[in-house]
Amino acid sequence: MSVKILIADDHPLFRAAMCHALTSVEHLELVETSTFPDTLSYLEDFQDIDLLFLDLTMPGNEGLNGLAQVHALYPDVLVIVITAQEEADVMAKSFALGASGFIPKSASVECIIDAVNTVLDGETWIPPTVQVPSDSQQNSAASNASSVSDQGDFTARLKQLTPHQLKVLRMVSDGLLNKQIAYELAISESTVKQHVSAVLRKLGVINRTKAGIAFKNAMHLN
Repeated sequence: MSVKILIADDHPLFRAAMCHALTSVEHLELVETSTFPDTLSYLEDFQDIDLLFLDLTMPGNEGLNGLAQVHALYPDVLVIVITAQEEADVMAKSFALGASGFIPKSASVECIIDAVNTVLDGETWIPPTVQVPSDSQQNSAASNASSVSDQGDFTARLKQLTPHQLKVLRMVSDGLLNKQIAYELAISESTVKQHVSAVLRKLGVINRTKAGIAFKNAMHLN
């Protein structure tokens, strides 16, 4: 049985290098996208992807927003983050948001192949030069969000949100009012208020302003 992998990256040469690196792995079917909207469209239209290589800085993907969206919409798709951002904080946030692997773009072919095999075996893969993040490290991934309560890590809590709640939170973080959110999503203002209340409860914050600030901090790559 073949495994279908989607390589989502905006650099043709890098996609070609990834495809070449994976030619030695048996029973793989590779497809490619170059923008985040195209990636979401492919996932929605075909829904047959087993593993997604996701570039954090491809067009349409702002920071870790794309990873959060994919996990909310397609929780069964395994995601390996591929990025030039090699900071430990970015990696910790990626794992907290549901990534199964984290590959710096400087990684060798051997590392890429090992990452695929490891993740498909149901385990987490990180660069061999980096220590596995401890619980305390993951819990500090969103430490800049100082308004969040002490109960766990804010970034990990984002995984509790439904796709609609995540959209509402993203719009709240952009400063949109309930009326504006209702218009953008074609839902009632009352429904928006229900989503906001649910978001605040799940994230453990006391108001929408604090939720928006914490979300932006959690999604930021630096």
